[in-house]
Amino acid sequence: MFNYVFMQRAFIVGFFISIIIPLIGTVVVNRKTSTIGDALSHTTLSGLFLGILLGFNPIIGGIVISVLAAFSIEALRNKFPKNGDMATAIIMSCGIGLASILSDFIVAAQNFESFLFGSIIAITISDILIIFSVSIIVIAVFIYTYYGLMFISVDPTSARLSGVKVKQNNYLFTLLLAVTIALSARIAGILIISSLMVLPVATAMLIAKNYKQTVVISILLGMVYFFLGLTGAFYLKLKPGGSIIMTSVIGLILVIIYKYILTKNE
Repeated sequence: MFNYVFMQRAFIVGFFISIIIPLIGTVVVNRKTSTIGDALSHTTLSGLFLGILLGFNPIIGGIVISVLAAFSIEALRNKFPKNGDMATAIIMSCGIGLASILSDFIVAAQNFESFLFGSIIAITISDILIIFSVSIIVIAVFIYTYYGLMFISVDPTSARLSGVKVKQNNYLFTLLLAVTIALSARIAGILIISSLMVLPVATAMLIAKNYKQTVVISILLGMVYFFLGLTGAFYLKLKPGGSIIMTSVIGLILVIIYKYILTKNE
């Protein structure tokens, strides 16, 4: 398996993606804003297509459009604080509409499918360099703003009273979320990135005793899920995104069963 260059690239990319997805996913789950992840993923798809059509790396296009969409969502949420879901739905609709139009100009169907469901053979050297560089930045920013992000995700009202800049932290988090989704598109697939953000965190929350443990365990689980998922995708000739998702679901079910047996024996 590791004799193939495309698998070496897939595991390199998977390593970094398996860190940043659960990292950001922890905040997504605690904020109960998984719908924003769906909106940004659909919007990112239009950026990826735009990159292909204009002849530059699609990940760059995905990052740019996703970031613009992220700031648009936050701006609309601030404008209509009682209708936050409406802002998300508006941006998602725009993203789906634009992606649908741009897809008509995509000649290679393989490019289209690789972004929807992920691909282990489509990763290029430039993809690796971009994902490596931006992942390091995402991790560094998350660590630097860890307590602020934790506070606003658990109790935004108390965070505001404690002097935490909630608005700025919300914008920063949405930016990190947008970048993470764009980076993950190539290997995981746009349609299931938001699920990958939730599943490792959901499993970790059944095991962990506090927020910090949840972050660490979800990252470790993310690495395991990506490794097993990519391995399964290679040997069974499956789409990597779907393989990783099903591995994550099985992991969650096993932990639920284990917790149930443990509780019953007590």
